[in-house]
Amino acid sequence: MHANSYTCHGTGMFLMGAVAGMAAGAALSATMTPSSARHLKRTANKAARRVNEAIDHLADAMDM
Repeated sequence: MHANSYTCHGTGMFLMGAVAGMAAGAALSATMTPSSARHLKRTANKAARRVNEAIDHLADAMDM
């Protein structure tokens, strides 16, 4: 039984998974067509605007 549950092996596995995820994301973005990339970017910008509006509304409500 290990005395410490936080081992270097667990950290190494996490880092390997993170690198694999980044590589998969890069490969996916490289294969996307420009039109779908524009659509994705536009959708992300809309979502960011909505989040900012929600934060503004929350801040206004907290001031009351």
